[in-house]
Amino acid sequence: MLVSFVAVMALVLTGVVWAYLRSTDQGFSQVAALDPDSTDVVDAPGQYGDETYLIVGTDTRAGASGEVGAGSVADAEGARSDTVMLVNIPADRSRVVAVSFPRDLDVERPECEGWDSNTGDYTGEMYEAADGDKLNATYALGGPKCLVKVIQKMSGLKISHFVGMDFAGFESMVNEVGGVDVCTTTPLIDDELGTVLANPGTQLINGATALNYVRARKVEAEGTGDYGRIKRQQLFLSSLLRSVLSNKVLFDPGKLNGFVTAFTRDTFVENVKTADLLTLGKSLRDVDAGAVTFLTVPTAGTTDYGNEIPRMSDITAIFTAIINDQPLPGESRSITGPTTPTTPPPAPVLSLAVDPSTVSVQVSNGSEMSGLAATTADGLASYGFQIVGTGNADSTSAQTVVRYAAGQESEAATVASGLPGSLLEETASLGGIIEVVVGSDFAGTVVAPTPLGTQLPAIGTTSTLPVTDVALPADLTVTNAADDTCA
Repeated sequence: MLVSFVAVMALVLTGVVWAYLRSTDQGFSQVAALDPDSTDVVDAPGQYGDETYLIVGTDTRAGASGEVGAGSVADAEGARSDTVMLVNIPADRSRVVAVSFPRDLDVERPECEGWDSNTGDYTGEMYEAADGDKLNATYALGGPKCLVKVIQKMSGLKISHFVGMDFAGFESMVNEVGGVDVCTTTPLIDDELGTVLANPGTQLINGATALNYVRARKVEAEGTGDYGRIKRQQLFLSSLLRSVLSNKVLFDPGKLNGFVTAFTRDTFVENVKTADLLTLGKSLRDVDAGAVTFLTVPTAGTTDYGNEIPRMSDITAIFTAIINDQPLPGESRSITGPTTPTTPPPAPVLSLAVDPSTVSVQVSNGSEMSGLAATTADGLASYGFQIVGTGNADSTSAQTVVRYAAGQESEAATVASGLPGSLLEETASLGGIIEVVVGSDFAGTVVAPTPLGTQLPAIGTTSTLPVTDVALPADLTVTNAADDTCA
């Protein structure tokens, strides 16, 4: 459940003791979840090098989860996504951002294949797309695949890893670290679960109490909706993260080994391997709790049937800020990577055309004509360029632009030579990928590129303009993991 986030963060932020924990890969249950070729991903080249995890806590009452006081199968059959958190780590590894989604968020469910939570298999039965579905009901019907599609479309982030955990796994992992310190200014009493914390103040709670602490959603003092519960979850995770990254757990081999073993035993994943986490951990060594920020998707009241209405313009702003690596409220981090140039870059020194088969190209549709990215990609592929993906650009463009990173000038110009009227633009963060942003000026014709070894023609350039920070909602709910004040 929620501690999956801390387990992942503890492992990637430390990389400690992985030499003898590599065998834990065999403990992961595998599940089909990801949709790597989705056209809902916004500015895929701009996310090159990012790592994005969708972490889900399920409320199944089956098996061990029915024995921890969470209820029984008779109370609620199947499994719903009780907690949904999208975690993004940018390519420069300067921060971690976790965005929480209310479980009752009103969503558009795409066509999805049925899911059996008891077996972890898909049933083959297809369900038509529908409006007005609850986010957790989407998971109950179509499992991880359906949930990933919904979150990927809403966020525009490319989800590259999936982690799921149930009630029993949550309780076990909290107990493995010896409990977690939480603080409340008033007693925490839930209309359904009863008294969770009888007294105010800071107190150490075990797994069973922690489960009720993060599940309670009928607390009169917090009002209606899911936001009081989400805020408690974020404060809990902040405390747990500080604890795990402290000497209390990190340098206690018994506790750390038990924590990681419980994580691998009680989770179901796709594209999560210890070797990859170790590599990521080495790159995140300088990130501390102050660079870990929790946000919550904002809503505007509820529908007649109790769904939280998403404020889509504000949600788009939040994820645009994340994709653009915009500083977030309360965030404390050091950025050592390249900054966006504020003056036009010099025209590239062009040389000889390269072999198209050595050039990886992402085609993004910056026009308002549907399907133009796909047809352009087909045209480029016919001349041997390696197409790594198609999708929508992060904004519309009047001109067709071929974007590239420093050192890829000849590759970009070779691509541009096959797109009459296109301009070149140097930018950061693309790595070895060339991005074609198809603008509204594009006539739809791809011509033969300059032959291999031939002098490339002079091609116009456009400047990389500074990215303007988007306006985030004034009432954005933010929790910084370094904040240990009592709330």
